[in-house]
Amino acid sequence: MAERLITVTAAAGLHARPAAEFVRLASAHAGAVRVHAADRDPIDGASILGIMTLGVERGESILVSVDGAGGEALLDRLAALLDPA
Repeated sequence: MAERLITVTAAAGLHARPAAEFVRLASAHAGAVRVHAADRDPIDGASILGIMTLGVERGESILVSVDGAGGEALLDRLAALLDPA
């Protein structure tokens, strides 16, 4: 399992377009993708409803866990999406 703490710096936070792109990337991965946000239960990263209900705003950090081969590469893509700087 690969894990990474990602601080969301995207202006919109993890809402609308970034959430849809996150779910698209997570859904294409063969292994499980879990998102852990402060004070919330972990959710399935391939669930648009789950991602949207997290309500992650700009400046918040999330812990993303990825199972399976290619986990680090997926984490790189997710981090670039959420922290484009």
